[in-house]
Amino acid sequence: MYNEEAYACRAVSSARAVLMAELPDWEIVIVDDASTDRTPALVDALAREDPRVRVVRNPVNRRLGGALRAGYAAATKDLVFYTDADLPVDLHQLPRAVRLLEYQEADIVAGYRFDRTSEGLVRALYTFCYNHLIRTLFGLRVRDVNFAFKLFRRSVLEEFPLTSEGSFIDAEFLLRARKAGCVIIQIGLDYFPRTRGRSTLASIPVIFAILRDMAARWRELRR
Repeated sequence: MYNEEAYACRAVSSARAVLMAELPDWEIVIVDDASTDRTPALVDALAREDPRVRVVRNPVNRRLGGALRAGYAAATKDLVFYTDADLPVDLHQLPRAVRLLEYQEADIVAGYRFDRTSEGLVRALYTFCYNHLIRTLFGLRVRDVNFAFKLFRRSVLEEFPLTSEGSFIDAEFLLRARKAGCVIIQIGLDYFPRTRGRSTLASIPVIFAILRDMAARWRELRR
């Protein structure tokens, strides 16, 4: 979460409702990426109300890669799931993903959006071009690389280090997992675009940072 005061309580409430109904042993790890609005106060209150809710606080903004790495390092359960605070998917799909992971004996479930046009033409074009570029340069056949719905076994994180601080982190994770021999499966999901607040993940600086990370890691991570 970075400045997600409009979503913080709703996101945690939605996650708790699904987990309490479907899964016996769980935790929620919130990564506050140096928010400057009311997010820190809100998530601290949520953690006080329920010991299964924990807050990891980055002292400086580490962007998506740094936030995910902090959250992954704090995760303690056998399965790890990550999504964004603005709830791009219905979290009731999580139990389905858990069942598919076990049934297929997979290591990672990566979600993809059935319809990306609801996020706007420019964002949809960015997503299409980025996925095509990752497939062309690295041979990774994942339909929606950066979509914030990934479920995986925590043991996967022991197979390789993650180094990206930016939005290339999703691609790096999938590419390193492929290199380690992990089984990756995909599921289609309805997508719900942000209705409040502001996303910073498709800005020009973020795009240039992705391209820099991509170029720096191409030789190492290509097939």
